[in-house]
Amino acid sequence: MITLEKLTKRYGEATVVNEVSLTVERNSITVIVGTSGSGKSTLLRMINRLVEPTSGRVLIGGSDTTREPAHLLRRRIGYAIQSHGLFPHRTVAENIAVVPRLLGWDVARTQVRVRELLGIFQLDPATFADKFPHQLSGGQQQRVGVARALAAEPEVLLMDEPFGALDPIIRTKAQDDLLDIQHHFGTTIVLVTHDIDEAFRLGDRVAVMSEGRVLQYGRPAELLTQPSDPLVARMTGVADRAMKLLSLTTAAEAAEPGESDGPEVSGSASLREVLSELVWRGVSSASVVAADGTRKGRITMQGILSHGHPA
Repeated sequence: MITLEKLTKRYGEATVVNEVSLTVERNSITVIVGTSGSGKSTLLRMINRLVEPTSGRVLIGGSDTTREPAHLLRRRIGYAIQSHGLFPHRTVAENIAVVPRLLGWDVARTQVRVRELLGIFQLDPATFADKFPHQLSGGQQQRVGVARALAAEPEVLLMDEPFGALDPIIRTKAQDDLLDIQHHFGTTIVLVTHDIDEAFRLGDRVAVMSEGRVLQYGRPAELLTQPSDPLVARMTGVADRAMKLLSLTTAAEAAEPGESDGPEVSGSASLREVLSELVWRGVSSASVVAADGTRKGRITMQGILSHGHPA
């Protein structure tokens, strides 16, 4: 969906992003993680040309982004930031409708889209459509910001530290909402964060940046088990690497043939959650059950621990 080819940004003598090349798969979430000053936000903003590259290029759907005016490119790419960027003197509905109106959507189509998004984000249109941003909680403002970014049905959504200003409980709920929304729309998402746990929780693939370069790009389990750079190893954490790895695998993925006299656990539960359940109940195995109620096998304490310490 998105290809970056030797993308570079320099400001005078300072190289902020240095020849980054990577490919983002369609209908996936790619997370760029790194410390402050690593170049991750600059890299993100070169995708929609809020920052123009010094050299290299960006392809979206195989097309070079420089082939169209930057303002038209940005209208078809959703963009959500930490501060939400809501217009304070416009209602929630008016904020969400900004890009559809710029694109010339008629009033009826725009209103239908606004109501649809408010419903999906669990914001009752009758209650929230006419409210102003200052009347919303931080979590509600964040949802409206993402709804606005998705209003014109973009294939690509860029997110720069979207949950950074939220408290931990609301942040976890917002992450869950994003996963649900991505599954619902199939949007290709590129998200920037400084939080490695958030990166692993959300990302199908994760790029670790430092000093303008991508040190490693791969699936979370790969970064945990095969870090290619000492900084990647430090960021993923040696002490709790096993528990992080368990959080990335579901019971359905790890289920083995056989029956269990233990409790039933959801196939979508992480191995970390199942391990906690087994320890709490004092049992050594559980039956894995899919959402439709069918049994998928069993999961054992020994099997879980082997996933946490792969060969």
